Amino acid sequence: MRPSRRTAARWALAAAAGVWLGMAHAAPIEVPDPAIWTQLAPDELARRRAELQQRLEQATPRERQDFRQALKLKLEAMTPKQRQALIGQTREQWQQMSADDRQRLAEERRARLQAMTPEERRQLLQQRREILEKLSPEDRAALRQKLPAAP
Repeated sequence: MRPSRRTAARWALAAAAGVWLGMAHAAPIEVPDPAIWTQLAPDELARRRAELQQRLEQATPRERQDFRQALKLKLEAMTPKQRQALIGQTREQWQQMSADDRQRLAEERRARLQAMTPEERRQLLQQRREILEKLSPEDRAALRQKLPAAP
């Protein structure tokens, strides 16, 4: 089954999830081009991700929210073909990662979520619910099969 536009957007958002949490500068933090990020070498990608995460961690909750919104708009502005290419590249990179790297990224993501304010977590949960509501029943079923069961 071919993923819908919303599913593609979710994958793209997930690919960029390591980028969009945390933020505290007077100037807005620029959202990187997802297509460019997928072309970066792993070391360069890790360096840029760390820099962006540091800036996001120093940002105010409002700045982080603005960054997430800008990222969402940038991803939604992509054509379906661009989103599919981004999803494919991200999936390929994930599959090429070692188990240790995957575990490290999962732990980093968990730490970022735990560092979020309760309001930020509520907003993130609401955004995810909105994405799920827009998915077709078939896409939701496919997503449930792909995701691990909750403990």
